[in-house]
Amino acid sequence: MLWAVAIGLLLLAILTMSVINRMILTSLAAPRVRETGVPDGLPWRTVHIPTVRGKTLFGWFIPASEGAPALAVLHGWGGNAEMMLPLARPLHAAGYALLFFDTRSHGRSDGDSFASLPRFAEDLEHAVDWLQGQAEVDSSRVGVIGHSVGAGAALLLVSHRHDLAAAVSVAAFAHPADIMRRWLKLKRIPYWPLGAYILHYVQRVIGCRFDDIAPCHTIRTANCPILLAHGTEDHLVPVSEAQEIYANRRDDRVRLLLMPGSHDEYGELEQHIGMVIRFLDDALRWSSSEQRVLQERGEAR
Repeated sequence: MLWAVAIGLLLLAILTMSVINRMILTSLAAPRVRETGVPDGLPWRTVHIPTVRGKTLFGWFIPASEGAPALAVLHGWGGNAEMMLPLARPLHAAGYALLFFDTRSHGRSDGDSFASLPRFAEDLEHAVDWLQGQAEVDSSRVGVIGHSVGAGAALLLVSHRHDLAAAVSVAAFAHPADIMRRWLKLKRIPYWPLGAYILHYVQRVIGCRFDDIAPCHTIRTANCPILLAHGTEDHLVPVSEAQEIYANRRDDRVRLLLMPGSHDEYGELEQHIGMVIRFLDDALRWSSSEQRVLQERGEAR
């Protein structure tokens, strides 16, 4: 009799944890917002890019002149390619080929079991690979731009990849655990014991420790020039987090651009796009020169 009760209690505990885990994933799932517009006035074409797990990413490729430098542009959590289009016209006018795309479970890309910063980085890596394979693009002069979680993904990618020319991080958070703690507070979920379990479970699901993917840590091993852009009126991710990332930089190739603006308003970045373009021009010009030196030595990538 006692063993039957024990088994029943065990099954009930397993069922309860299963329900809790499903509720965690559901409550943290990114909203899907599909594009309703296109890059009007620019020479765009729709592309579909293969990524991991047999999934396909939706995107728009905007070519420039033959052999042009190129940028892969990545949205934030719950965003899509269209939300980043305010950057398209000025960057294209500056001579850049552009790839705007949706990560898995966002916009018009394939869905997956969950979205996460590491999966954003995986999709960004496949987008970069696709971009480098285009005949119109100078594969030695490819950079990335990311917003929020997309910025964290860009910093994660350049921390282990050595062939990217530059990265622009817009409104990156310093550490995922801090974002999660703010979310717990917003939902009025006490940290002990439920909040601590949620953080543990999320790390188990995504297959990464937060410490290993935190921008304040990945910035230390970045392999290219980086511009950290952040709005001074960002209440979702305080400007102090950009300053924390910057303080952990490895060298002077990392620059900090503080500008008036909030977390999701890109108009402020448009107003400072000249500074962004100057940063990119300098970084990609250096990358091109480095490639020529390596080619002369027979060491080109």
